[in-house]
Amino acid sequence: MIDEPGPWGTGPFTLVQGASSILTRNAIMSPDPYTCSWLIESEDRTPELVLEANLEHWNRAARGPRVQRAVFRNDLSPSQALELCCSTEGEVDILTEVNPADAERVLASAYARLVTVDANRVLTCILNRGRADVPLNSVDVRKALNFAVNKQRIISDGLLGYANEIAALTPPWCSGYPQDAHPYPYDPAEARRLFEKGGWPSGRPIRIASPSPFVGITQLMAGDLRGALDVAVEVMVVPDDALLPGLRALVEKKLDLPWDVLVHAWFDLSSEAPPAAVHREFFGTDGAFRAGPPDEGFDRLFHRMATSLEPGKLVEIAEEIDRYCFDNALAVFLCAPQALYAVNNHISFGPYKTTFEIAEVTVDEEHWSRRVGAVQSGSNRPKPGFSGASGNAC
Repeated sequence: MIDEPGPWGTGPFTLVQGASSILTRNAIMSPDPYTCSWLIESEDRTPELVLEANLEHWNRAARGPRVQRAVFRNDLSPSQALELCCSTEGEVDILTEVNPADAERVLASAYARLVTVDANRVLTCILNRGRADVPLNSVDVRKALNFAVNKQRIISDGLLGYANEIAALTPPWCSGYPQDAHPYPYDPAEARRLFEKGGWPSGRPIRIASPSPFVGITQLMAGDLRGALDVAVEVMVVPDDALLPGLRALVEKKLDLPWDVLVHAWFDLSSEAPPAAVHREFFGTDGAFRAGPPDEGFDRLFHRMATSLEPGKLVEIAEEIDRYCFDNALAVFLCAPQALYAVNNHISFGPYKTTFEIAEVTVDEEHWSRRVGAVQSGSNRPKPGFSGASGNAC
C-alpha cells in the first residue's frame, strides 16, 4: 500500500506523484490453526499516478527503464480509456484488460493495435460439494457436468476466441502441465449416462451463480446443461453490491451457500508451481474458494509438493495434482482467457503472462511525446514519456 505521494521504489521506476491504497478485511476460515484470506473492500486512488525513470537502477541495461515518465490515469472509465486510445493520441497509450467484445474496435483503430498474450489465468466453475440435497460429492455427476459443457463454444461465442481450452487448472504453457492431458470432450450422451448414474434427484434444477461479467458465458453453459442432461437450470446473477458478502460466505465456510455451481475466475503470478496459488485455493483445506469438505487425496499431494526441495520433483508432483483434479472432476474446467491490450502504434510493448510490466516499453520517433511541437489535445499535462490511464489503462 502506498498512501501518500513519493518518491517511492527502487525498481526501474519510482513513484513521484499520486497515491494508491486498498482497504482489506480478513475473512477467518479457522481460528486454530489460524487461517484467513484478505478481501479487498475498497480502493483509494488519486486521479493520476506518475512514475519517473530510476536512472540508478542496478540492471538498467537489461531491465530498463526505456522511457522517462509513465502516467497511470485513474480519472477515466474503461470505456473512456478505450475511446481515447483508439481515437486520439496523447491521452492513453496502453489500455489493459480489454474486453473481448471490444477487440474489433481496437483492430479497426488507426491509432492503436490489439496485443494478446496467453495469460496465467483460468475461468472455471466451483462445485458446491457440501450440498446435502444433490449428489455433487459423486464423481459421476461432476464428470457429467464437464462432458455436458461445450467449452469450444464458450471460447468462440462467449470469449470471441480469446481463450484456450484447459484440461484442469494448469494452462498448457505453465510448468506442471501434464503432457498427457486432454480436456473433457463435449459428449452429451456420456454426460446423460453419468448424470443418471449419479442419481441427480428428479425435478431438482441445477443452480448456477454468476458475477455479472460472466452472465453471457453462464447462459451458454446453462443451455448446454439443459440440452445434454434434460434438467432445469436456474441462473443466479450476483449483483455487484453482493459480491463481497458472497465471497466472504464462500471463504469463511460458515453459512450454507445457495448455489450448486459458481462461475469463477482466478490468476497466478508465477508459472513455476500453479497448484500453490491456484489449485490450493479451490480444493485445499486452507483454500479460500473450496466449497464442500476437504479432499484428503488432494491435501496429501499438495503436502508432498509443498515439502519438495528438488525442482524436478516439484514439477512432477504439480503434474500429478493437476491430473488428480481432472480425474476426480473437482470443478467444471472451462478455459484460460487471454489478456488483451490496446497499444498505441508507436509503442513497443511485450506483455507478460503474469503481470502488467512497463520496464521494457519503448516509444519510436513518431510517438507523440517525441514529435517536436506536439500538443496534447485537451490537457496541459507534461508529456516526456508515454500516457497512462485509470485502473485499466496507462
